[in-house]
Amino acid sequence: MKTMKSALALAAMAAGVALSPLSSAVARDSSDGHAVFVMTNNADSNEVIAYERTDYGTLHDPRRYQTGGRGSGGTVDPLASQGSLTLSQDRSLLFAANAGSGTVSVFRVEGAHLALSDQIPSEGSEPNAVAQHGSLVYVLNTAGSSSVVGFRLHAGKLARIPDSLRFLSGNGAASASLAFSPDGRFLLVTERTTNRIDVFGVLSDGTLAPITVNASVGPGAFAVAFAPNGTALVSETGPGGPNSSAISSYAVQPNGTLASISSSIPTLGAANCWNAITPDGRFVYASNAGSSSISGFAIGNSGALTPIPGTVLGINPAGSTNIDIAASADGEFLYSLNAGSGSVGIFAIQPANGTLTNLGTAGGLPAAAGLNGIAAN
Repeated sequence: MKTMKSALALAAMAAGVALSPLSSAVARDSSDGHAVFVMTNNADSNEVIAYERTDYGTLHDPRRYQTGGRGSGGTVDPLASQGSLTLSQDRSLLFAANAGSGTVSVFRVEGAHLALSDQIPSEGSEPNAVAQHGSLVYVLNTAGSSSVVGFRLHAGKLARIPDSLRFLSGNGAASASLAFSPDGRFLLVTERTTNRIDVFGVLSDGTLAPITVNASVGPGAFAVAFAPNGTALVSETGPGGPNSSAISSYAVQPNGTLASISSSIPTLGAANCWNAITPDGRFVYASNAGSSSISGFAIGNSGALTPIPGTVLGINPAGSTNIDIAASADGEFLYSLNAGSGSVGIFAIQPANGTLTNLGTAGGLPAAAGLNGIAAN
């Protein structure tokens, strides 16, 4: 089935059929409830835009859903984070950070259809990322005294966990992401200003143990995500030279320290701030905003990273400034939020080797207007 889908998509491209416009002539049935969600982060009224996904990975019929809160506004990547729009583990709920109003919204998900279930204060300033594991949800508040705050999740509603507030290593840390380990024992947070990775143990009552601060092995630590085998993967913007970004992998030790596995493997791109892992844990992709490219790596059983031949596997149109990326729940497609051009990049993932096939873009989003956050089910 996968081979047939890819062949159909490539045949359409060869014939000159546009795969990207919302009015695409590509067949729209058999989407099996898959969808892609992006967040406007609008300062007046934040919204989530939901696209239905076809069997061929293309997107159509966007619908807008108000979060009930306000975004930060801005131009390209104003939240400077990964995880501002996050699906729950079972993909039945969608969490949206409303940085402007200091709230978090929860939607119920039915395919590409959303229903607002809850909106609560983030208990901090400028929430820019959300992470969930089981009945636990933690919110990252990046402004002022950067902090994380915990909530209990029940029936689509959030309730603050008493004494769950934990501060990061200092004020102005410019925190950018947070992620639970697959077993739920640890919560990791990245600090851009200090180039640190904070580790908190998760206690039985849902609160967090004292912070353990780790230095990033490479410059420019930005986004952290976990592979299913427990490997922590961190995108690094790099020292600032041309195409100097990298990605590193770590093992979390029982005491909260991080042991480096692969250190600063080059992405051969610029401004790698985001990453996405396939559901089977075999591949990780890094989004290089400065070069409008996507790099790919195989994840070994030990957590070691090996560049997929060529390293740079996908190229978006010049000026795309692809920021957040997301892999579909079935592992067949990768989507990039092209904030500079106001579009979503679409790539097919080849299951045998992790290489990418460019399927074009879905346009119609506001360009350089504050877009942040993408998720796919």
